[in-house]
Amino acid sequence: MKLVGMVDPDRGSGRRQVMIGVAVDGRVTPLTDVDDFYGDLPHWLERARAVRHGTVPLGEVSLVPPVPAAARVLCVGLNYRAHAAEGGFEAPEHPTVFGRWTASLSVSGVPVPVPANEPGLDWEGEVAAVVGARLCDADEREAEAAVLGYAVFNDLTARTAQKLTAQWTLGKNADRSGPIGPLVTADEAGRLSDGLRLVTRVNGEVMQDGNTRDMIFGVPELLSRISATLTLHPGDVIATGTPEGVGYVRTPPRLLRSGDVVEVEVDRLGSLRTPVADASARSGA
Repeated sequence: MKLVGMVDPDRGSGRRQVMIGVAVDGRVTPLTDVDDFYGDLPHWLERARAVRHGTVPLGEVSLVPPVPAAARVLCVGLNYRAHAAEGGFEAPEHPTVFGRWTASLSVSGVPVPVPANEPGLDWEGEVAAVVGARLCDADEREAEAAVLGYAVFNDLTARTAQKLTAQWTLGKNADRSGPIGPLVTADEAGRLSDGLRLVTRVNGEVMQDGNTRDMIFGVPELLSRISATLTLHPGDVIATGTPEGVGYVRTPPRLLRSGDVVEVEVDRLGSLRTPVADASARSGA
């Protein structure tokens, strides 16, 4: 089952209301407000599974990230051995976790601007896991059962800002730099440990070609470890890391500049397409 975030098509010019909808064969059926959805997942998932036909063409819908504004977006760095090695790092003994704000999230097709003080943005194709149940001191079995689903993600990075200090927060929260795709429920997506191919292309050229079975820390372990410190709630997002092939380690470095298009495609989850713009596109961000 594929779930999308969308602006309520019936609200007109009034206050923007974000809803969750069910996408079927190129059409979408609105379900309910995003906060209501994550507040009573068993009820709304049952309603969603009953949807057989979409009511609105997907192309006529204004899509938004399929998570609540209050969600925590926790990203995991250096979670593929080859990616850690290409950056000159040892494989970590503990997950390297850093935060994004939901304000940095966007969706497929939305241009991402390059900040004026950056030579470009770097791509990091990933899979994001979305939490579907409260987790506190969860073991790995409980954690795995709590995964609502997965989405394609691109952790677009402002490397200059990232490298200013040992903390990565600034470089990981540039405007609209976290495009996320529709949410594919876990029953349809399967387990990442079974292996999903992840391919990142820039202007059609393959830059990353990895597989989720190569992750150092799998999703159940990540959720379990994180829940030992902070309680996870439905709608929270865990971006699980990127495989090797990022731009800054290349000789010479290759970064995304205005006019480029970056695409991330993951088996069973679909694809994201993100055009890159110059800093003037930050207006109104």
